[in-house]
Amino acid sequence: MPAQPDACLAALAAAFPPAALLQGGAIPARNLQDTSYLPPETPLAVLRPDTPQGVAEAVRICARHGVAVVPQGGLTGLAGGAHPLAGAVMLSLERLAGIEEMDPAASTMTVRAGTPLEVIQRAADEAGFLVPLDLGARGSCQIGGNLGTNAGGNRVIRYGMAREMVLGLEYVLPDGTLVTSLNKMIKNNAGYDLKQLFIGSEGTLGIITRAVLRMQPKPGCVNAALCGMESYADVVALLGAARRGLGPMLSAFEVMWDDYWHEVTETVGVRAPLAGRHALYVLIEAQGLSEAVDGPRFQSWIESQFEAGPIGDAAVSQSMGDVAAFWAMRDACSEFGSRLGPHVAFDVGLPVARMDDFAKACKARLAERVPNAFSVYYGHIGDGNLHLVALSRGAAVQPMALISATVYETVRDFDGTISAEHGIGLLKKSYLGHTRSPQELALMRRLKAAMDPQGILNPGKVFDMEDKA
Repeated sequence: MPAQPDACLAALAAAFPPAALLQGGAIPARNLQDTSYLPPETPLAVLRPDTPQGVAEAVRICARHGVAVVPQGGLTGLAGGAHPLAGAVMLSLERLAGIEEMDPAASTMTVRAGTPLEVIQRAADEAGFLVPLDLGARGSCQIGGNLGTNAGGNRVIRYGMAREMVLGLEYVLPDGTLVTSLNKMIKNNAGYDLKQLFIGSEGTLGIITRAVLRMQPKPGCVNAALCGMESYADVVALLGAARRGLGPMLSAFEVMWDDYWHEVTETVGVRAPLAGRHALYVLIEAQGLSEAVDGPRFQSWIESQFEAGPIGDAAVSQSMGDVAAFWAMRDACSEFGSRLGPHVAFDVGLPVARMDDFAKACKARLAERVPNAFSVYYGHIGDGNLHLVALSRGAAVQPMALISATVYETVRDFDGTISAEHGIGLLKKSYLGHTRSPQELALMRRLKAAMDPQGILNPGKVFDMEDKA
């Protein structure tokens, strides 16, 4: 049906208070773009409902008038999934925030979609539990967006992706129907597991309003080591040894290539916990129950690996301050925007055994095709997730299309995925065929057409409804 924007705005104004509906110059600058480096875009309006029923009513009104709806959370996404569209209503969930219930017996927490991740982490900690999802944007990102993109983070190797912590979900369908299924049971095989359709769908099939999160026992201790390694084969061997020797204690296995280490210590200025230079660096973290038991166990395991040969040098934590200092090396990538200038950041997945070969091939291809190419490599190797940053040094305008095409072509050649944890959004959708088969893409389009025949929710994100290949 033809869009009726004026009638839609009038209906929204009649249904919501003035503070909830922002138009024109009243729209905050933050709502005009996410962190994907796409230029700002002014939408038709920004609507900020504060109840699930309000979200449902907003979507019903927009659907009735043929106006697209783009959900927005903390706006920390890197793929353009929450980027505004001209003529669309941006549905911000920032006022739909708060923790509704803590259930210690079920080890669950019921939260509203606009609740910042850090608020959820803190509430779990105060109750003696752990919400294992952790991202660098924890203070700004919202749980609805985390679930909508199936966020990963630092501890996937132990706890899994965001979908692993969701027991129940409430969501609004493209016609405005509110579906409430706030299940708390781990075992519930009563029909289709419908929540999985919405986790990771980036707001294209429905808008998440509330969730029941499964909490984990709070660790009694955390130990870490930062290891210098001389070959990627040694890194893979150490990963296998960590899985066998540390078992469920292993909570993170991060790898940084030498080029990343150099930029962090020389350009960003982080003090290196290890002396000398190594080909690769591994950050290992283990969460245990008792420092008296698991601390010596971790120390003994590190010593055994040092004696066995794969570790060239190592610093082992003696305090939580040491653990934080080790993580500062890995988290320093957040400074690249201000220290390296404009660049292109990538989040890809690859077979663990081929990551070093990929890094070498990608660096070589970038050097061949991009003038003054520069790239660094690091990531959550224990779960198959590699990050890289690439740019053309000295370029007035970064050749983002050329850099992206080169990186994603290499990912395809190594049987990887163009997105491990950040989603597809706008920026990656033209490369989705590098990762998904024509049959998979056709099925995605069938699901979208069946659930959202008007194309109301987040149109143009993830994939186009028409095959443009």
